[in-house]
Amino acid sequence: MTFVYAVAELLLLLFVAALFAVFLAAFTEFFTRRVGVGRGLGLILALLGTLVIIGLVGLLIVPPVVTQFQELIGALPRHVNALEVEVTRLAQENQLIGRVLGGAGEGSAAFLDRLFNQASEFFGDVVPYVFSGIGVLIHLASLLIMGIYMALKPSIYREGLIALVPPAYRELARDILADLGHTIRAWLVGLGISMIVLGVLTWIGLVLLDVPYSLAFGVFTGLAVIVPFFGTIVSTLLPALFVIGTGGITKALLVILLGVVVHVFEANVVAPMVFEKQVELPPVLTILSVLVMAKLLGVVGLLVAVPVLASAMVLIRRIFVHRILEGKGFHRIERDAPAIISLPTGQGVLVHPSASESSIPTVLEG
Repeated sequence: MTFVYAVAELLLLLFVAALFAVFLAAFTEFFTRRVGVGRGLGLILALLGTLVIIGLVGLLIVPPVVTQFQELIGALPRHVNALEVEVTRLAQENQLIGRVLGGAGEGSAAFLDRLFNQASEFFGDVVPYVFSGIGVLIHLASLLIMGIYMALKPSIYREGLIALVPPAYRELARDILADLGHTIRAWLVGLGISMIVLGVLTWIGLVLLDVPYSLAFGVFTGLAVIVPFFGTIVSTLLPALFVIGTGGITKALLVILLGVVVHVFEANVVAPMVFEKQVELPPVLTILSVLVMAKLLGVVGLLVAVPVLASAMVLIRRIFVHRILEGKGFHRIERDAPAIISLPTGQGVLVHPSASESSIPTVLEG
């Protein structure tokens, strides 16, 4: 099993590098088409542009976010105690809540302790698996280098993969690879826009509700978009838990309502505009993908669950459904060329059909 996990980790690293390469390739093609520079110079400009964007975001957002996160962590024990008192009070006043939490008094406190302990154990188990010592630096360096090389000369790797496919299916393989690249690019663009919209709307709403650490919660909500459904739940409930002890249950419900409204707006207005049809994934399959990838690869599996599922859906649709079940994807020369059929009449060879409008299957069926 150790060998299997090691191979899975390397394949995951290669997949993330491919995602980074698709991101760089999109920027590179922008410079090569609009500015008219070569691909090498376009890639350099893409890297510099990415660094400039990261630097500007870092200068404008990171300092206040770091400050708020530090204050939030410092105030965490106080908020946990206030939450514990409020939950205990609710458990004593409402028998149903008391049964759910395991009873009033010590039961509520024990429930909260178990909740926080389980969360700590989960992140304590999976984070060292990915981010351990110098290993993370090696992985990051490898990811960046592989991504840059793949973005610089994508044709080498694309044609190398296509060369492994039988000649009769190489055009189909080339078309599928182009479809995969287009799907991943659409997902990256849509993800970035959704992150910005959700983060900004959540921040503005929390400011209006006078919730502390609103910027930190807004940034967290934007980042949580990458994990469908579960990220939505956590980013909605987390600020509500922090205000329930100080602002009461009414304010916590308002915070939850804000999260629901913002995410419904993003899912029904923003997502249909920014995500293309290829990235429309069935919700049940998305949840299963997140659960499976998290179980296999921990936190990093959560981050790549959606692009992995989107890629798998493209392969299933193009190869299994279209090609195998429906017979699509044949070369025209194979299906629609005039058929030469020898008839057992002793009159030689009859060429039928005389034109290319009818295909071989049509002749045989007719």
